[in-house]
Amino acid sequence: MRTVYLDTSVLGRVLLDEPDTPAIRRELSRFERHISSGLLSVELHRLGLRENMLAFVSELLSGKVLIPVDAEILAAAETIAPPTVATLDAIHLATAVSLSRTGKLDALMTYDKQLATGAREHGLEVLAPS
Repeated sequence: MRTVYLDTSVLGRVLLDEPDTPAIRRELSRFERHISSGLLSVELHRLGLRENMLAFVSELLSGKVLIPVDAEILAAAETIAPPTVATLDAIHLATAVSLSRTGKLDALMTYDKQLATGAREHGLEVLAPS
């Protein structure tokens, strides 16, 4: 089963109906499973709240597998390389790397340049459809 990890920059673009939304939807259709950190739910709900689009967030999260943010992930995020990855993105990166090490991840989709760089440093395939 092909699995893609999504960070908030991806579904945030879909929520806001950015110009690359059709490309994102096409790329997502290539994967049977969409997975992320539980952090995605918090970040997407906050975006929906700010943009008065909260009603659409549940629909976007439907069918996504959300990995709980546990002590192990937080500990890994504290020191995961590279140090230029922002705090919340370090949680996404630690989660994705953990999934990749167990063979449960095929690619990571993000529009965040630092997260993309970090993911590549850890051997992950990075997607940013446009």
